[in-house]
Amino acid sequence: MRAAGHDYDEWSLAWGRPSRRPLEEYDAVLVFGGTMHADQDDRHPWLIEENSFIQGLLERQVPMLGVCLGIQLLAKAEGAAVYPLAGGPEIGWFPVELTAAAAADPLFARLPVRFDAFGWHYYTYDRPERAVELARSARCNQAFRLGENAWGVQFHPEVTAEIVEGWIEESREAGDAKPAEIFADLSPRLEPWMAYGRELFARFAALAS
Repeated sequence: MRAAGHDYDEWSLAWGRPSRRPLEEYDAVLVFGGTMHADQDDRHPWLIEENSFIQGLLERQVPMLGVCLGIQLLAKAEGAAVYPLAGGPEIGWFPVELTAAAAADPLFARLPVRFDAFGWHYYTYDRPERAVELARSARCNQAFRLGENAWGVQFHPEVTAEIVEGWIEESREAGDAKPAEIFADLSPRLEPWMAYGRELFARFAALAS
């Protein structure tokens, strides 16, 4: 975002710290993930406020891109159900295929029809009624568009080596060795994936502009 010449503010309702400016002044919004789940309003009351915030962005047609928990919150804001992914979490590299509709989508049209995506999610969602499906994996929806200005992706195009290594370490500390096994081949695959992520976010910045 900064490389494209934009101001980039990073903040979270979960941090209990207000944004630098009134919410109405933001020209575009990225909604990222977290260790919480989209249906845990009772454990994380700020999710209620975030739901209202996202609904307001959708009503005002502010350009928005949700990632992982972010796409689940987009679905939730549209009244769709969110719930644990059947068969357990989708962690690691897995094939994703674009739908026919993606060929005409301004954000997805330049992307390869098939690619291996990096994912780390325990939940999925029902696709909102007005959403246009843009990508799927064998187990769940991976991307959709709402209206003309809002997109969501279930996979993680924003990750860096530092981020992934942090997640792996947290899993080890929690006694789960499986992620470390999955990412034994992380290094050779991550750099091309990061290039893909930069392309996706640069395209979103261009569309938002």
